[in-house]
Amino acid sequence: MDLAMGNTFYFDFEVAFMQLLQSIFGGFALSVISFFSYFGEEMVLVLVMGFIYWGYDKKMGNYVGTSILLGCVLNPLLKNIFVRRRPYFDNPQIKCLRPVEKNADIYDIAAQGFSFPSGHSTNSVSAYSSMAKYKKNKVLLGIAIVMPLLVGLSRMTVGVHYPTDVLCGWLSGLVVVFLVSFLQNKIPEEKEWLLNLIIFLIAALGFFYCKTDDYYSSLGLLGGFFLSREFDKLVVHFRNSKKPVRIIVRVIAGAALFLALTKILKMPFSSEFLSSPTLAAYCVRFLRYLISCFVAVGVYPLIFAKFDKFWKEEA
Repeated sequence: MDLAMGNTFYFDFEVAFMQLLQSIFGGFALSVISFFSYFGEEMVLVLVMGFIYWGYDKKMGNYVGTSILLGCVLNPLLKNIFVRRRPYFDNPQIKCLRPVEKNADIYDIAAQGFSFPSGHSTNSVSAYSSMAKYKKNKVLLGIAIVMPLLVGLSRMTVGVHYPTDVLCGWLSGLVVVFLVSFLQNKIPEEKEWLLNLIIFLIAALGFFYCKTDDYYSSLGLLGGFFLSREFDKLVVHFRNSKKPVRIIVRVIAGAALFLALTKILKMPFSSEFLSSPTLAAYCVRFLRYLISCFVAVGVYPLIFAKFDKFWKEEA
């Protein structure tokens, strides 16, 4: 991969600050701070969304899920505009301690992705702030403040994001949270489908210029989630469960179904085609994630009533 690809721009203080962080955190402390990156990763947050939507509160799950997935789409939309290179690409004094793609060359920009803004920072704010805003709970508010700070700190410490990546990631996450809240409060529930359609069509503008896999998988998830919401209103009408064991079973089974579907839908295609930077490959990726999300989030809850009946009989 040509290292000339992408744009280089940063402030000197950013490099100095990242060097300071890497000099402070080492050994066990580095492992601890690096661990917080997991709390901003898409799959972890999708599981959180599933826990809320399938188990705790469907309406809250709709708001949190829309915020998370819209944040996941917004990030690559911006990254593919700014195409900022990772800090360690242009600053040898900064070490890459946690590459985005562990099995690829750390200087492969196609595999490691662009830097601005930080996706983990966007995701952590859109997820935890949307929960706090919906519930207006002091504990959740504390989590909404502390968790993004730790996630952002971890991304700078491991050398994959500049401070301005993190700051703008936090800002874009907040924009998503308040925008989704504003729109959902203004649009009556019977018109929610129209709001979701407009959001999706605007998000789909990335088809004209995005060249990274994360955009197409995120857009597929967003589309699948919106379709699932309408399918539930028309057909499923599943009920939430306040029983922790039932919720855990729902989430584990749903996550397993989703992961299995994404693998199965890859089988008709060669690995060379799927990894190729072509519109056809991107469309296949988009459809894989849309179908997998729709089946796992929309169709799968059809069996919840049978699950609940089984639990009652066992009791």
